[in-house]
Amino acid sequence: QVQLVESGGGSVQAGGSLRLSCVASGYTYFSYCMGWFRQAPGKEREEVATTYSGGGATYYADSVKGRFTFSQVANSLHLQMNSLKPEDTAMYYCAAAETRGVYAGCGTNPDSYEWKYWGQGTQVTVSS
Repeated sequence: QVQLVESGGGSVQAGGSLRLSCVASGYTYFSYCMGWFRQAPGKEREEVATTYSGGGATYYADSVKGRFTFSQVANSLHLQMNSLKPEDTAMYYCAAAETRGVYAGCGTNPDSYEWKYWGQGTQVTVSS
């Protein structure tokens, strides 16, 4: 059973930075897409950044390109968020999807996967 535990959220002023972390356990390393998602109050959940656990291309939402960086070291995932804006305020979730042998889309077409495993979420609040 895949388990994901996030940390690192908090409150920051616009223009500031935060680094989110997620520790993954209970999974076969090369069999999953890994990603960060967020959901703001009253809005649908959206993909922020996704990639294959074995490396390769990384998908970024247009709204975060150039500001957020997704990295992974072994079973630890990180989301470095710079130049934060009030519209980045949301609950951020770490998630995993089984690739079932097809991993090319992890970093290009995350919608093609079933994101089955989720962490508990960590709140990010950006004030203006």
